[in-house]
Amino acid sequence: MSFKGEHILSVKQFDRDKIQQVFDIARSMEPYARRQKRTKVLDGAILGNLFFEPSTRTRVSFGCAFNLLGGEVRETTGMQSSALSKGESLFDTARVISSYSDVIAMRHPQAGSVAEFAEGSRVPVLNGGDGANEHPTQALLDLFTIEKELASSQQQMDGMHIAMIGDLKFGRTVHSLSKLLALYKNIQFTLIAPNELAMPDEIVSLIENAGHKVRITDVLEGNLNADIVYQTRIQEERFPSQDEANKYRGKFRLNQEIYTRHCKSNTVIMHPLPRDSRLEANELDNDLNLNPNLAIFRQADNGVLVRMALFALTLGVENLVSNYECEVPWYSNKGQS
Repeated sequence: MSFKGEHILSVKQFDRDKIQQVFDIARSMEPYARRQKRTKVLDGAILGNLFFEPSTRTRVSFGCAFNLLGGEVRETTGMQSSALSKGESLFDTARVISSYSDVIAMRHPQAGSVAEFAEGSRVPVLNGGDGANEHPTQALLDLFTIEKELASSQQQMDGMHIAMIGDLKFGRTVHSLSKLLALYKNIQFTLIAPNELAMPDEIVSLIENAGHKVRITDVLEGNLNADIVYQTRIQEERFPSQDEANKYRGKFRLNQEIYTRHCKSNTVIMHPLPRDSRLEANELDNDLNLNPNLAIFRQADNGVLVRMALFALTLGVENLVSNYECEVPWYSNKGQS
Protein backbone atom coordinates (compact mmCIF):
# COMPACT_ATOMS: atom_id res chain seq x y z
CA MET A 1 0.00 0.00 0.00
CA SER A 2 1.33 3.41 -0.92
CA PHE A 3 0.57 6.67 0.86
CA LYS A 4 2.83 8.59 -1.53
CA GLY A 5 1.28 11.89 -2.57
CA GLU A 6 -1.91 11.25 -0.57
CA HIS A 7 -3.68 13.65 1.79
CA ILE A 8 -4.29 12.45 5.37
CA LEU A 9 -7.67 14.02 6.13
CA SER A 10 -9.76 11.44 7.97
CA VAL A 11 -9.47 8.20 9.90
CA LYS A 12 -11.93 6.82 7.34
CA GLN A 13 -8.93 6.40 5.04
CA PHE A 14 -7.47 3.69 7.29
CA ASP A 15 -8.09 -0.01 7.70
CA ARG A 16 -6.14 -2.30 10.02
CA ASP A 17 -3.48 -3.06 7.41
CA LYS A 18 -2.82 0.63 6.75
CA ILE A 19 -2.73 1.34 10.48
CA GLN A 20 -0.17 -1.41 10.98
CA GLN A 21 1.93 -0.02 8.14
CA VAL A 22 2.01 3.40 9.83
CA PHE A 23 2.86 1.82 13.19
CA ASP A 24 5.70 -0.26 11.73
CA ILE A 25 7.27 2.87 10.23
CA ALA A 26 6.66 4.82 13.46
CA ARG A 27 8.58 2.21 15.47
CA SER A 28 11.50 2.51 13.05
CA MET A 29 11.65 6.25 13.82
CA GLU A 30 12.51 5.78 17.50
CA PRO A 31 16.33 6.02 17.12
CA TYR A 32 15.93 9.42 15.44
CA ALA A 33 13.37 10.75 17.90
CA ARG A 34 15.62 9.63 20.76
CA ARG A 35 18.62 11.41 19.14
CA GLN A 36 20.59 8.17 18.89
CA LYS A 37 20.95 8.85 15.18
CA ARG A 38 20.13 11.62 12.71
CA THR A 39 18.70 11.32 9.22
CA LYS A 40 18.71 13.88 6.43
CA VAL A 41 16.30 12.04 4.17
CA LEU A 42 14.14 15.18 3.79
CA ASP A 43 17.06 17.61 3.51
CA GLY A 44 15.78 20.55 1.45
CA ALA A 45 12.09 19.67 1.85
CA ILE A 46 9.73 22.28 3.32
CA LEU A 47 6.72 21.78 5.59
CA GLY A 48 4.06 24.47 5.54
CA ASN A 49 2.75 24.32 9.12
CA LEU A 50 -0.53 26.25 9.04
CA PHE A 51 -2.31 26.54 12.39
CA PHE A 52 -5.31 28.85 12.26
CA GLU A 53 -6.47 27.76 15.73
CA PRO A 54 -4.43 27.86 18.98
CA SER A 55 -2.14 24.88 19.43
CA THR A 56 1.12 24.12 21.14
CA ARG A 57 1.68 20.39 21.21
CA THR A 58 0.26 19.45 17.82
CA ARG A 59 1.91 22.34 15.99
CA VAL A 60 5.32 21.77 17.58
CA SER A 61 5.00 18.00 17.18
CA PHE A 62 4.42 18.32 13.44
CA GLY A 63 7.37 20.70 13.13
CA CYS A 64 9.63 18.54 15.29
CA ALA A 65 8.74 15.41 13.31
CA PHE A 66 9.64 17.11 10.04
CA ASN A 67 12.89 18.56 11.42
CA LEU A 68 13.92 15.13 12.71
CA LEU A 69 13.68 13.83 9.13
CA GLY A 70 15.98 16.64 8.01
CA GLY A 71 13.36 19.00 6.59
CA GLU A 72 12.66 22.68 7.18
CA VAL A 73 9.48 24.23 8.62
CA ARG A 74 7.64 27.42 7.71
CA GLU A 75 4.78 28.38 10.02
CA THR A 76 1.67 30.50 10.11
CA THR A 77 -0.22 30.77 13.40
CA GLY A 78 -3.56 32.45 14.02
CA MET A 79 -6.27 33.53 11.62
CA GLN A 80 -5.51 37.24 11.96
CA SER A 81 -1.93 36.82 10.78
CA SER A 82 -3.02 35.13 7.56
CA ALA A 83 -4.55 36.32 4.29
CA LEU A 84 -7.72 34.46 5.26
CA SER A 85 -8.52 37.45 7.49
CA LYS A 86 -8.51 39.58 4.33
CA GLY A 87 -11.10 37.39 2.64
CA GLU A 88 -8.84 35.00 0.74
CA SER A 89 -10.50 31.63 0.11
CA LEU A 90 -9.09 28.35 1.40
CA PHE A 91 -8.64 27.24 -2.21
CA ASP A 92 -6.52 30.29 -3.09
CA THR A 93 -4.47 29.94 0.09
CA ALA A 94 -3.85 26.29 -0.73
CA ARG A 95 -2.73 27.04 -4.28
CA VAL A 96 -0.23 29.60 -3.04
CA ILE A 97 1.15 27.84 0.04
CA SER A 98 1.47 24.51 -1.77
CA SER A 99 3.76 26.20 -4.28
CA TYR A 100 6.07 27.08 -1.38
CA SER A 101 5.89 23.68 0.34
CA ASP A 102 6.44 19.97 -0.21
CA VAL A 103 3.80 18.98 2.35
CA ILE A 104 1.35 20.92 4.53
CA ALA A 105 0.01 20.31 8.04
CA MET A 106 -3.08 22.35 8.82
CA ARG A 107 -5.45 23.08 11.71
CA HIS A 108 -8.59 25.17 11.28
CA PRO A 109 -11.58 25.83 13.58
CA GLN A 110 -14.26 24.95 10.99
CA ALA A 111 -15.32 21.35 10.35
CA GLY A 112 -14.48 20.23 6.83
CA SER A 113 -12.11 23.15 6.24
CA VAL A 114 -8.94 21.07 5.86
CA ALA A 115 -10.57 18.86 3.23
CA GLU A 116 -11.71 22.00 1.39
CA PHE A 117 -8.17 23.37 1.58
CA ALA A 118 -6.75 20.08 0.25
CA GLU A 119 -8.82 20.44 -2.92
CA GLY A 120 -6.65 23.41 -3.89
CA SER A 121 -3.33 21.98 -2.74
CA ARG A 122 -0.72 20.58 -5.09
CA VAL A 123 1.08 18.75 -2.25
CA PRO A 124 -0.07 16.31 0.46
CA VAL A 125 -2.09 17.87 3.30
CA LEU A 126 -2.22 16.39 6.82
CA ASN A 127 -5.22 17.30 8.95
CA GLY A 128 -4.11 18.70 12.32
CA GLY A 129 -7.72 19.12 13.48
CA ASP A 130 -10.75 20.74 11.86
CA GLY A 131 -13.17 22.10 14.44
CA ALA A 132 -15.09 19.44 16.33
CA ASN A 133 -14.88 17.12 13.34
CA GLU A 134 -11.68 15.05 13.18
CA HIS A 135 -8.10 14.82 14.39
CA PRO A 136 -6.71 11.82 12.50
CA THR A 137 -3.06 12.09 13.51
CA GLN A 138 -4.06 12.36 17.19
CA ALA A 139 -6.25 9.28 16.80
CA LEU A 140 -3.39 7.34 15.23
CA LEU A 141 -0.94 8.34 17.97
CA ASP A 142 -3.56 7.45 20.60
CA LEU A 143 -4.06 4.05 19.01
CA PHE A 144 -0.29 3.55 18.76
CA THR A 145 0.00 4.40 22.46
CA ILE A 146 -2.79 2.00 23.40
CA GLU A 147 -1.11 -0.81 21.45
CA LYS A 148 2.26 -0.16 23.12
CA GLU A 149 0.83 0.22 26.62
CA LEU A 150 -1.25 -2.94 26.39
CA ALA A 151 1.64 -4.91 24.91
CA SER A 152 3.71 -4.14 28.02
CA SER A 153 1.22 -6.25 30.00
CA GLN A 154 0.79 -8.88 27.25
CA GLN A 155 -2.61 -7.56 26.14
CA GLN A 156 -4.02 -6.75 22.72
CA MET A 157 -6.50 -4.16 21.49
CA ASP A 158 -8.93 -6.87 20.45
CA GLY A 159 -11.03 -7.62 23.54
CA MET A 160 -9.93 -4.62 25.60
CA HIS A 161 -12.07 -2.28 27.73
CA ILE A 162 -11.73 1.51 27.30
CA ALA A 163 -13.46 4.19 29.40
CA MET A 164 -13.75 7.61 27.75
CA ILE A 165 -14.46 10.50 30.12
CA GLY A 166 -15.43 14.15 29.84
CA ASP A 167 -16.48 16.22 26.85
CA LEU A 168 -17.37 13.48 24.40
CA LYS A 169 -19.64 15.76 22.36
CA PHE A 170 -17.07 18.31 21.20
CA GLY A 171 -13.91 16.22 21.74
CA ARG A 172 -12.74 15.45 18.21
CA THR A 173 -9.99 13.18 19.57
CA VAL A 174 -12.50 10.69 20.99
CA HIS A 175 -14.58 10.82 17.80
CA SER A 176 -11.63 9.88 15.61
CA LEU A 177 -10.24 7.33 18.09
CA SER A 178 -13.62 5.61 18.37
CA LYS A 179 -13.79 5.24 14.59
CA LEU A 180 -10.38 3.55 14.54
CA LEU A 181 -11.16 1.31 17.50
CA ALA A 182 -14.32 0.18 15.70
CA LEU A 183 -12.00 -1.65 13.27
CA TYR A 184 -10.92 -4.01 16.05
CA LYS A 185 -12.81 -6.86 17.74
CA ASN A 186 -14.86 -7.26 20.92
CA ILE A 187 -14.02 -3.93 22.54
CA GLN A 188 -16.02 -2.71 25.52
CA PHE A 189 -16.64 1.05 25.56
CA THR A 190 -17.72 2.87 28.72
CA LEU A 191 -18.67 6.43 27.80
CA ILE A 192 -18.76 8.73 30.85
CA ALA A 193 -20.06 12.26 30.27
CA PRO A 194 -22.78 14.69 31.35
CA ASN A 195 -25.91 14.04 29.30
CA GLU A 196 -25.39 17.38 27.54
CA LEU A 197 -21.85 16.36 26.48
CA ALA A 198 -22.52 12.73 25.57
CA MET A 199 -20.88 11.02 22.61
CA PRO A 200 -22.77 11.87 19.39
CA ASP A 201 -25.34 9.27 18.39
CA GLU A 202 -23.68 8.60 15.05
CA ILE A 203 -20.42 7.61 16.78
CA VAL A 204 -22.25 5.36 19.24
CA SER A 205 -24.14 3.73 16.38
CA LEU A 206 -20.93 3.16 14.44
CA ILE A 207 -19.34 1.44 17.43
CA GLU A 208 -22.38 -0.73 18.11
CA ASN A 209 -22.86 -1.65 14.46
CA ALA A 210 -19.25 -2.84 14.40
CA GLY A 211 -20.18 -5.37 17.11
CA HIS A 212 -18.77 -3.68 20.21
CA LYS A 213 -20.40 -3.26 23.63
CA VAL A 214 -21.24 0.28 24.73
CA ARG A 215 -22.19 1.50 28.21
CA ILE A 216 -23.29 5.14 28.55
CA THR A 217 -23.30 6.79 31.97
CA ASP A 218 -22.80 10.12 33.73
CA VAL A 219 -21.26 8.54 36.85
CA LEU A 220 -17.49 8.25 37.26
CA GLU A 221 -17.23 6.04 40.34
CA GLY A 222 -17.76 2.35 39.65
CA ASN A 223 -17.12 2.69 35.91
CA LEU A 224 -13.33 2.91 35.77
CA ASN A 225 -12.44 -0.79 35.90
CA ALA A 226 -11.00 -0.59 32.39
CA ASP A 227 -7.73 -1.34 30.62
CA ILE A 228 -7.54 2.24 29.30
CA VAL A 229 -9.02 5.38 30.87
CA TYR A 230 -9.06 8.21 28.31
CA GLN A 231 -9.78 11.55 29.97
CA THR A 232 -10.61 14.66 27.94
CA ARG A 233 -10.83 18.33 28.82
CA ILE A 234 -13.92 20.48 28.41
CA GLN A 235 -13.59 22.01 24.93
CA GLU A 236 -14.51 25.49 26.16
CA GLU A 237 -13.66 27.06 22.79
CA ARG A 238 -16.55 25.08 21.22
CA PHE A 239 -19.21 26.41 23.62
CA PRO A 240 -21.41 29.44 22.86
CA SER A 241 -20.10 31.16 26.00
CA GLN A 242 -17.54 30.70 28.76
CA ASP A 243 -20.33 30.53 31.34
CA GLU A 244 -21.83 27.57 29.50
CA ALA A 245 -18.48 25.76 29.45
CA ASN A 246 -17.90 26.46 33.14
CA LYS A 247 -20.99 24.42 34.07
CA TYR A 248 -19.03 21.25 33.28
CA ARG A 249 -15.47 22.07 34.29
CA GLY A 250 -14.20 19.89 37.10
CA LYS A 251 -17.17 17.52 36.95
CA PHE A 252 -15.03 14.44 36.31
CA ARG A 253 -11.73 14.62 38.15
CA LEU A 254 -9.31 11.75 38.45
CA ASN A 255 -6.75 11.63 41.26
CA GLN A 256 -4.69 8.91 42.89
CA GLU A 257 -7.32 8.16 45.55
CA ILE A 258 -10.04 7.63 42.92
CA TYR A 259 -7.61 5.60 40.81
CA THR A 260 -6.74 3.31 43.73
CA ARG A 261 -10.40 2.79 44.67
CA HIS A 262 -11.93 2.35 41.22
CA CYS A 263 -9.29 1.41 38.64
CA LYS A 264 -7.38 -1.80 38.09
CA SER A 265 -3.79 -1.84 39.29
CA ASN A 266 -2.55 -1.60 35.68
CA THR A 267 -5.21 0.71 34.19
CA VAL A 268 -3.48 3.05 31.73
CA ILE A 269 -4.39 6.75 31.98
CA MET A 270 -4.42 8.77 28.74
CA HIS A 271 -5.28 12.35 27.83
CA PRO A 272 -4.78 14.15 24.48
CA LEU A 273 -3.38 17.20 26.29
CA PRO A 274 -3.34 19.90 27.33
CA ARG A 275 -4.82 18.82 30.63
CA ASP A 276 -6.51 21.66 32.47
CA SER A 277 -4.63 21.83 35.78
CA ARG A 278 -6.41 24.91 37.08
CA LEU A 279 -7.99 24.31 40.47
CA GLU A 280 -11.56 24.60 39.19
CA ALA A 281 -10.94 21.91 36.56
CA ASN A 282 -7.97 19.72 37.53
CA GLU A 283 -8.99 16.84 35.25
CA LEU A 284 -5.93 14.74 36.09
CA ASP A 285 -4.53 15.64 39.48
CA ASN A 286 -0.79 16.21 39.83
CA ASP A 287 -0.70 13.46 42.43
CA LEU A 288 -0.95 11.05 39.46
CA ASN A 289 2.37 12.27 38.05
CA LEU A 290 4.33 9.51 39.78
CA ASN A 291 1.85 6.81 38.81
CA PRO A 292 3.69 4.57 36.30
CA ASN A 293 0.43 4.00 34.45
CA LEU A 294 0.05 7.71 33.63
CA ALA A 295 0.86 7.53 29.91
CA ILE A 296 0.10 11.11 28.87
CA PHE A 297 3.73 12.10 28.26
CA ARG A 298 4.57 8.83 26.50
CA GLN A 299 1.47 9.58 24.42
CA ALA A 300 2.88 12.98 23.41
CA ASP A 301 6.24 11.40 22.56
CA ASN A 302 4.47 8.87 20.35
CA GLY A 303 2.90 11.74 18.43
CA VAL A 304 6.30 12.67 17.01
CA LEU A 305 6.92 9.06 15.88
CA VAL A 306 3.55 8.75 14.17
CA ARG A 307 3.86 12.11 12.42
CA MET A 308 7.38 11.24 11.28
CA ALA A 309 5.94 8.05 9.80
CA LEU A 310 3.15 9.93 8.01
CA PHE A 311 5.58 12.45 6.53
CA ALA A 312 7.89 9.67 5.35
CA LEU A 313 4.97 7.74 3.83
CA THR A 314 3.27 10.66 2.09
CA LEU A 315 6.58 11.83 0.64
CA GLY A 316 7.58 8.31 -0.36
CA VAL A 317 10.84 8.02 1.60
CA GLU A 318 9.84 5.45 4.23
CA ASN A 319 12.39 2.92 2.85
CA LEU A 320 15.19 5.46 2.44
CA VAL A 321 15.44 6.93 5.95
CA SER A 322 18.40 4.82 7.12
CA ASN A 323 20.32 5.56 3.89
CA TYR A 324 20.73 9.18 5.03
CA GLU A 325 21.90 8.54 8.60
CA CYS A 326 24.63 10.44 10.39
CA GLU A 327 25.93 10.71 13.94
CA VAL A 328 24.53 12.92 16.72
CA PRO A 329 27.47 15.05 17.97
CA TRP A 330 25.71 16.81 20.88
CA TYR A 331 24.86 15.60 24.37
CA SER A 332 21.43 14.02 24.71
CA ASN A 333 19.79 11.88 27.37
CA LYS A 334 16.60 11.24 25.40
CA GLY A 335 17.61 7.64 24.86
CA GLN A 336 17.18 7.13 28.61
CA SER A 337 13.56 8.32 28.70
